[in-house]
Amino acid sequence: MEQNEQLSKVIDKIVVSDEMHAKWLNSLSMMENTGARKISKYEHPVHTNIIVLKHAAEEARHAYYLKKQIGKLADNACPDYSYPYLLAPIESYHYLHQLDVDACRYVKNKLGLTGRDLKHGAYLLVTYAIEVRADMLYGIYQEALTKYSSKVNVKSIIAEEEGHLEEMQKMLEVFHPQWEMLAKDMCEVENKLFMKWVTAISKAQQN
Repeated sequence: MEQNEQLSKVIDKIVVSDEMHAKWLNSLSMMENTGARKISKYEHPVHTNIIVLKHAAEEARHAYYLKKQIGKLADNACPDYSYPYLLAPIESYHYLHQLDVDACRYVKNKLGLTGRDLKHGAYLLVTYAIEVRADMLYGIYQEALTKYSSKVNVKSIIAEEEGHLEEMQKMLEVFHPQWEMLAKDMCEVENKLFMKWVTAISKAQQN
C-alpha cells in the first residue's frame, strides 16, 4: 500500500474515535515537546542565532497547541505523557531519540565531523527530515479533520512547518555543497523509523 494512503487510513480511524484521537494529539504533543527540548539542548550558550531560537519556540508552541486541542474532545483527558495516554508509546518515544543517534553516527562516518560540528550537522539533517515528514503528516491529518468536521484543526502548525522547512534548506545549503545527498540519506533513515511508528499505531487500533 502506498505510504500516504496507509497513513490516511490510520488517521481516519483515529479521528472518528474521541478516545483514540485524544491519545494521538497527546502523542504528537509529546513528540513536538521532545523536539523543542532537543533543540534547546543543542543551542550554544553564546552563539545561537535567531532561526534556532524561533524553531525551539515554535516547536514548544506546537506541543502546547496540540495539548490544548485535546480539550475539544474530552475534559481532563491525557493529563501528561505517561504511556497509558499515548498511542504506541514505546515507538513514539523511540522515534526522535533513535533518529538523533542515527544522524550523529551518519555525520561522523560520512563527514568525519566531531564535537560541536557533529552536533550542528546532525541538528540540521534531523530537523530537515522531520520537517519534510511534518509537512506530509499534518497535511493528511488536516484532510481527515476537515472530512469528519472535527472541532480540532492544525492549519497554524502546517503554515509554520512549511516555513521551518525553507529555513532548514537554506542552513543546509550553507553547511555542505552536497546537502541534497545528505538530506536524502537522512530522510531514508527517518522513513524507516516513521513506518515502524505507523505500524505500531495501526496495531494499537486493533487491540
